[in-house]
This record gives sequence, structure tokens and C-alpha cells, in this order.
Amino acid sequence: MIYSEQLESTKQHYPFSKWRSLFFPDPEDDGSEGQEQYTEENCNAAKIIFDNLINGLITIGENSSENEKVALFKTAVESLNDLNDKVDDLIETGEREDLCDLIDQITIAAGLNPADYADGDGIADEWRNW
Repeated sequence: MIYSEQLESTKQHYPFSKWRSLFFPDPEDDGSEGQEQYTEENCNAAKIIFDNLINGLITIGENSSENEKVALFKTAVESLNDLNDKVDDLIETGEREDLCDLIDQITIAAGLNPADYADGDGIADEWRNW
């Protein structure tokens, strides 16, 4: 699989439709209420951050420097920090795990090793505050 395809394939792991389901419960569900923070607008804002990260990595290319790639991850994580600051409880424990796993998958697709960052905790841990 070529570089751009590897990066695009990570989109299959986007958790945002799952998050939306927390806001919009299935009508045949047990009637439990969703959580207000998982609006389509908020989930789309998070999705756009990842779309921009992946598009940026594709644009700079497989042979770009590690520093160039890391700068794109930093921008994405800091954008998630800002979004989380604006939307109370957007990124809780489960969502944090979803995002860190997704970022690790994108890191690998970009040709980087997540274990090389934040003492092995992954590149998101370099800047995340969630």
C-alpha cells in the first residue's frame, strides 16, 4: 500500500460516528439520554482536525522530514486541546483512548514510531492536555 493510501485507511478508525451515537441514541434503545457534548457540530470539528492532519501528511509526502511530520501532529493535538477547552467533557477517558489509538495509527502510517515519543506513550502525549 502506498503512503497516501496508508494514511487514508486510518480514517476507517475514526470514532466520531460512535461519539455521535452517544448524543443521538437509537430510537429502539432503552431510552437513556445521550450526552450533550457529542453534537454533530462538535464531532465534525474533531473529524476536521484529523482530516487536516492526514491531508497535511499526504501533502508533505512520505519523504518529508520527521520534524515536518511532527509539526503537523503538534498542530492537530493542540487543536484538539482547544476544542476540548471549548466543549466541556468532549474528551473523557473513552474518547481519550479512541483519539490516542487513532493518532498512533496515523503515526505509524506516516512512517513514525509512536514509542519514540513521550517516553513511549505516543506522540499525542507530547502536547495533549486531555
